[in-house]
Amino acid sequence: VQLQASGGGLVQSGGSLRLSCAASGFTLDNYAIGWFRQTPQKGREGVSCISRDGSTYSTDSVKGRFTISRDDAKSTAYLQMNNLKPEDTAIYYCATDQTRLANACYLFDLEYDSWGQGTQVTVSS
Repeated sequence: VQLQASGGGLVQSGGSLRLSCAASGFTLDNYAIGWFRQTPQKGREGVSCISRDGSTYSTDSVKGRFTISRDDAKSTAYLQMNNLKPEDTAIYYCATDQTRLANACYLFDLEYDSWGQGTQVTVSS
């Protein structure tokens, strides 16, 4: 059971990146999926999540800029990040939550069971 996050990189302010979270050894359809980010200054922060039935929730600072999605047939989740800002610079992690509620997801890291290794996103001003 493994999650692999990828797609990070260096981008200028206003640019875009798409992060991917690929599952191996299991399928994602039984899980809510969350994206989190971490910096030394702020610690770990919930960014966006998507429930098993496709309901989404994002933290206020990324609403209108980031979009989370999932493709269960490919066992992959995505985080499309547009209009990136320097304050979005962080290591981004994906995680899965085996919640019983099909329409629920949470931006609370203790809800999540399995975590990917992280991918670095750096936004230059």
